[in-house]
Amino acid sequence: MFTGIVAEQGSVVSLAPNTDGDGAVLVITAPETGRGLEPGGSIAVNGVCLTATDIRDGAVSVDVMGETLTRTTTGDLAPGATVNLERCVPAGGRLDGHVVQGHVDGVGRLLERENLGSWDRLRFSVPADLAKYIAEKGSIAVDGVSLTVTAVSPAGAEEQWFEVGLIPTTLAETGLGKLRAGGRVNLEVDVLAKYAERLLSFANPRKPAHSAAETGHGMQETS
Repeated sequence: MFTGIVAEQGSVVSLAPNTDGDGAVLVITAPETGRGLEPGGSIAVNGVCLTATDIRDGAVSVDVMGETLTRTTTGDLAPGATVNLERCVPAGGRLDGHVVQGHVDGVGRLLERENLGSWDRLRFSVPADLAKYIAEKGSIAVDGVSLTVTAVSPAGAEEQWFEVGLIPTTLAETGLGKLRAGGRVNLEVDVLAKYAERLLSFANPRKPAHSAAETGHGMQETS
């Protein structure tokens, strides 16, 4: 589990496809985040929970499955790209952000960016099936950064979106500070919203349709 508080920004060294053509090996610089990390440990890269396979000379290698490459922005990474890094939170550690699993729900795009003096307002598109989980003043992870939602699109909007505000610290210490319009980001909605929906679906299960023979409806009387 993560908290969405970025520990440092790393840099992509390489993203090399596996020999079998499914998946790749990603190597990133992580001088601080990689300290004390052992093979098999978890690290969030732009909000994607990945397993470290090798740590040496300040760099961390991770295996990336084909599905992760296609369903997140990981497949877009190129050498030199900056990525947000976070180690998993230790038991008893501070939950300064919110509960982040590192399981990306979808990809959004930066639609608008406005500088408002000491902070920036960013509007992101969101896949229609995820919009219901995003609420004003709720939490969302954008490229692994825990943020508070400041505005959302109406339920019936043709294009679903949400807005966040970035303070100077976030602008300086995460990759969102340099993100430009059209840039793609990984989105993870608040897991509590998804669990609430799942629980409610069991509280009000849909009863299966019964046949006429089972209910007696539509049957003719016989003498």
